[in-house]
Amino acid sequence: MAGHSKWSQIKRKKGANDARRSASISKHIRAITAAIRSGGSGDPSANLSLKNAIAAAKADTVPNDNIDNAVKRAVGEGSSATAFDEVVYEGYGPGGTAILVETLTDNRNRTVGEIRVVFNKRGGSMGNSGSVAWQFSKKGLIILSQNSEAAQDAAIELGAEDIQETEDGLEVYTDPSELFAVSEGLSAKKLPVVSASLTMLHKIP
Repeated sequence: MAGHSKWSQIKRKKGANDARRSASISKHIRAITAAIRSGGSGDPSANLSLKNAIAAAKADTVPNDNIDNAVKRAVGEGSSATAFDEVVYEGYGPGGTAILVETLTDNRNRTVGEIRVVFNKRGGSMGNSGSVAWQFSKKGLIILSQNSEAAQDAAIELGAEDIQETEDGLEVYTDPSELFAVSEGLSAKKLPVVSASLTMLHKIP
């Protein structure tokens, strides 16, 4: 019975990991599709949003075949293909905490309703467009699982705007347009890039 119980635990854990992995890949595929739709090009050199979306997917170890297929489908999408829009919602959490919610949706009405329910259940409220966005600035964020003098020097050399030490490594902040270049540069120097993505950073007064 002990062996059976252990196998059941392993199977459940594997199933949960597979589900998380699948959700992560799907998130990146939607981001790539949205980037092509908004940028009007399937060429990363001519579409910064697509370049950053691909960099984020690669940093999250999304297989190249999945990325290539997503680009091909998005470029050749027909009228029957699902179109995802990038929509940002703003609001306030408990204590007046400013919150930005970035979404990819194929149904704006359904999504805004679901987000409003979450805000209400957690003691917050949705705000109007622009109500809290002014408190944030878009930045590129690269996570390294190593914090060393060499890693810090490399990030600064490649054009990082700021670096922050963490318990698990290093956070490297860049201008949004430099995310791809800095991430690729760090990887080329054999530094362990865990993820690379665009983020909204709260402006410190």
